[in-house]
Amino acid sequence: MTPQNELRLLPWSGPDGKPCYLSTDDRSGYVSRLADNIEAVQLGMAADLVEQVSAALGDQDADPEDLRGMLTELTRALRDVLRVATSRGHLLTASE
Repeated sequence: MTPQNELRLLPWSGPDGKPCYLSTDDRSGYVSRLADNIEAVQLGMAADLVEQVSAALGDQDADPEDLRGMLTELTRALRDVLRVATSRGHLLTASE
């Protein structure tokens, strides 16, 4: 198992929004691969959302409620991206 400072932050939360961590030496294990796939999906969704929001912001006739919904989704996506960045930053530090 990995030492405490090398736990991997997973891209999902546990009960009450608490972070979940993985302790393993096997980066090709099932949960590691699942986390990698979910991170890839989260990053892709965030990129798509940025494009949608950018287009909506350029539309002078955009509905304020639609913009509010997009900002809510963008905030969720940003949280996911920050979690991925934190996790990958820890992985890079641990591998050095």
